[in-house]
Amino acid sequence: MRLEPDDIREIGLFKYYRLVRKWACKTYNLTDAELELLIHFDCLGTFTRDDYLKGTYIYSWDKHRWEKLRRNKWIEVYAKRNHTTIKYNVYKVSTKCKYLIARIYRVLLGTEDLPYSRRSVFEKGKTYTDKVYATAIDKMNKDTQR
Repeated sequence: MRLEPDDIREIGLFKYYRLVRKWACKTYNLTDAELELLIHFDCLGTFTRDDYLKGTYIYSWDKHRWEKLRRNKWIEVYAKRNHTTIKYNVYKVSTKCKYLIARIYRVLLGTEDLPYSRRSVFEKGKTYTDKVYATAIDKMNKDTQR
C-alpha cells in the first residue's frame, strides 16, 4: 500500500510539526538544522562523512556541527575504516537519536503527548515565546482530532 497526499493530510501528520520540532530542539539542545539532519541520517541508515557534506548543502553552514553531533553522541561510528576494504568510517545515528526521532513520530501521529508540566522546557515561562509554546502544547495535547 502506498501513501497518497490525501492520506497524510487526513491524518494531519504535519499539523503540529513546527511545535514538535521546536520542543525537540529546545529540550535536547539542538538547532533546527541539526534535528532535520539527524532525521535525514536516520532515513539513510548508515552514512559517511561525505554523505554529511552532501546533506548539509541545504542548511546554513556550521563547521562545528559534525563534531557537536559526535561529541554529544547523536551519531556514532558503525564501522571503523581499516585502510584496505573500508576506506572511510561508516556512521549511524545513536540509540539516543533513534529514541528522539521515534518520539517525534509518536507525537506527530497522536499516540503520545508532549510533556506539559513543570518539567517542560517551555513551562518555565521566562520569555513570551515560551509562554506561547506552552499554551500551544496544551492545545495540541487536548486536540482529539490529532
